[in-house]
Amino acid sequence: SIHLCHKLGLNYVSCSPFRVPVARLAAAQAAIGEGTGTK
Repeated sequence: SIHLCHKLGLNYVSCSPFRVPVARLAAAQAAIGEGTGTK
């Protein structure tokens, strides 16, 4: 679902505090997979 949000251009998602590490990892993987990064 994080990958879908990234593809749609969303820059914010809400999740349970226990899922934050996994959500951050998924967001990083989506950004790397698309070749975008923050500068």
